Amino acid sequence: MSMENKQQNKNSGLKIILVIVMIILLGTLFFTYNLYNDSHDIQEQLTEEKALVFKDLNNMAKQYDLAINENEIANNKLTEARDRIEGLIDSLKISENNVRSLWRYKNQLLVLQDEMKELLTENEALKVENSFLSSTLDSTKVKLKDRIILNDSLLTKNTELAAIVKDAAVLSTVALKGIGVIVRSSGKLIPTERAGRADKLKICFTVTKNKLVNSGNKEIFVQILDPKNNILGLNNQIKFEGKVLNYSMISKFNYDNENLDICEFVGPRGKNFEKGRYVINVYEQDILMSSSQFTLK
Repeated sequence: MSMENKQQNKNSGLKIILVIVMIILLGTLFFTYNLYNDSHDIQEQLTEEKALVFKDLNNMAKQYDLAINENEIANNKLTEARDRIEGLIDSLKISENNVRSLWRYKNQLLVLQDEMKELLTENEALKVENSFLSSTLDSTKVKLKDRIILNDSLLTKNTELAAIVKDAAVLSTVALKGIGVIVRSSGKLIPTERAGRADKLKICFTVTKNKLVNSGNKEIFVQILDPKNNILGLNNQIKFEGKVLNYSMISKFNYDNENLDICEFVGPRGKNFEKGRYVINVYEQDILMSSSQFTLK
């Protein structure tokens, strides 16, 4: 075979290799482009879903405001429910756009919607009852007192709904509440709304029963933010799969698949507590379980 033929064969081989390389390169670019588009579409969908959750929560808060203005007697219960919604809105604003986080918030939304339905139904019942009392009470003080006692009894029987995610093997917390307390030398605790008088903050919540969760020693993280967004307590950090959580304390307990009431205490960063709104977030690892807020004057 002549040198010219060998050179032609060599050139032909190089051309074939070049064509194969171009095909592989084009295929890689096509796959990368599709992967980017899929990821972009997912993020847009998560953003839209998150916006819908924001919209639903804000609409619920407006309905509570309307009900509070219409019926003063139900203000305490309705105000607490509205504050829980506002706490969830604040937490959702800083949450990440991922399926796991959005699933948790949607479940919290469903529980709050059920709670709102029951509370507004009770509120309507109280409004009817109050209207009936106004139209039927006579001048006798005995009957008036009887009706007042009846109203108080109806309010006492209203129970706070539990935020339980059904058929899920995860811990859930409800009735998250924070108050300031004065600590006497005898150990007696006296509630107070005044920042200057409070010695500690008392944070209480209930871990709900769930037969799907394995019993045994458990721990959850409590994060308490003061009005200046400073984290009270330990202010330690812990990482979960690259995520960092700053927490005020770790609440450790033995779980036996039954409702468990827990209270924790935390002191001020300095000499006294700041005046304003305090936010409480409770996490199992990096998953937000519940959120609430309260105010010190």
